[in-house]
Amino acid sequence: MNNDIRWKQRFQNFQNAFSVFNRRIDGYKLDRTKEAEQMALIQSFEIIFELAWKVLKDYLESEGLNDTATPKKAIRHAFQVNLITDAETWLKSLENINLTTHTYNQETARQLLQFIEEKFYVIMSDLHSRLEKEL
Repeated sequence: MNNDIRWKQRFQNFQNAFSVFNRRIDGYKLDRTKEAEQMALIQSFEIIFELAWKVLKDYLESEGLNDTATPKKAIRHAFQVNLITDAETWLKSLENINLTTHTYNQETARQLLQFIEEKFYVIMSDLHSRLEKEL
């Protein structure tokens, strides 16, 4: 498949997930104490991160960069070409994904929810805006 088409198709999936993510952020802000809202936001975080790093990978490949097979490599290259600006938050997001898939406790969840709201949302919004301009 043509790499240019692949990243655009992946971006469409990312856009759909980004819309859901925005609704989950809004739901969480309405009632931060609801366990269902907390869990929905954490799951949405996991899904959108997966789609985000893969759209980075596909976009970079369409630009001729092929050493992007892992999230860390894709993030590193995206930062080097100024597709993303906050590699530290991206890498912290990857760490948090690994935490959520291997363990669960309330304090970790609380910290993650704060991270999602304060930092992760910003980098996803930025990625969405930057890639939308590339269409």
